[in-house]
Amino acid sequence: MKSVYTISPLSFEGIRTNPLADRSSEITVREFARPHRRGARLPEFVAALPHVRAGQDLREVIAAVLRARVRQRMILWGVDGQVIRAGLAPLIVDLIFHRFVGGIAMDGAALVHDFETAVAGKLFEENESGLADETGLLINEMAVSAVRRGIGLGEAAGRLLTSGRVRLRHAEASVLVAAYQERVPVTVHLAIGVDTPDMHRTVDGASLGAASHHDFRLFCALVEQMHTAGVYLNWSSNTLLPEIFLKAASVVRNLGVPLHPITTANFSRHEAALNGDGQRAARAAKRASGEPSRHYALAGHHEIMLPLVAAALVEGASGVAVRGQRASKSRVR
Repeated sequence: MKSVYTISPLSFEGIRTNPLADRSSEITVREFARPHRRGARLPEFVAALPHVRAGQDLREVIAAVLRARVRQRMILWGVDGQVIRAGLAPLIVDLIFHRFVGGIAMDGAALVHDFETAVAGKLFEENESGLADETGLLINEMAVSAVRRGIGLGEAAGRLLTSGRVRLRHAEASVLVAAYQERVPVTVHLAIGVDTPDMHRTVDGASLGAASHHDFRLFCALVEQMHTAGVYLNWSSNTLLPEIFLKAASVVRNLGVPLHPITTANFSRHEAALNGDGQRAARAAKRASGEPSRHYALAGHHEIMLPLVAAALVEGASGVAVRGQRASKSRVR
């Protein structure tokens, strides 16, 4: 039966072909994964990952962090509430003691969840029945105290939690406690009306805003320290923390610091977030001239990816001396 269309399919008779052996290729068997060998240590496992796509990206991120630690460059972490809810705070605490954390940016949910971890050892759902009185009362007290002392909300949280005024059932699992004791700056970036303390009877919006803005300016100072060869690891699937980093990078460059070369990595629970606003932090890493900065986007559940990265860092740092520093063996009591 003759087609009713007026156009006919193209003929392939004139297409030129080349021998397979002569064709250039991006991937060869040399980059393929290697089977796991029974009894192999973690570094061997990481080395056996495919040398393509996310496998290679993961290795390069780990290498960038290890280099930054040895060269005493700034390593910043962005942590949202889902990281704490996934039970990963003890790993970040351990990385603080191993000197892999130079600063931590938190959203309000991470502040709430870490506070409740330290005080109660359990997290409450953010609904009407989960409005814990101590959480709202003390976090708002932190904000008022922060403004009075001229410090940020993150520092005020660490100060209160280590003051002895509050009984802590699980201080060893608190990022806020460990960071404060090790003098690692924590900045808290709030979106007013999002977190449970915003609904408490003692809420002071002016203090929350002022304390959080202080922390944004402090975070800008931390980002400035990333020049050169610093690293920012974003463990967040929302857009808040990547936007905070993007704005901080803009501030730093506006003030005359080129901020390059740097490495940024976005670890998201969802593939879609890697291609959305969360990836805009990458553009801040690519705009500078000179030696190229690098950005990586890795999707996966935090409760799998962060333990893998943390273990690889600790293993990679074993036996490596850091100038003027050594991994602290102290632990939170």
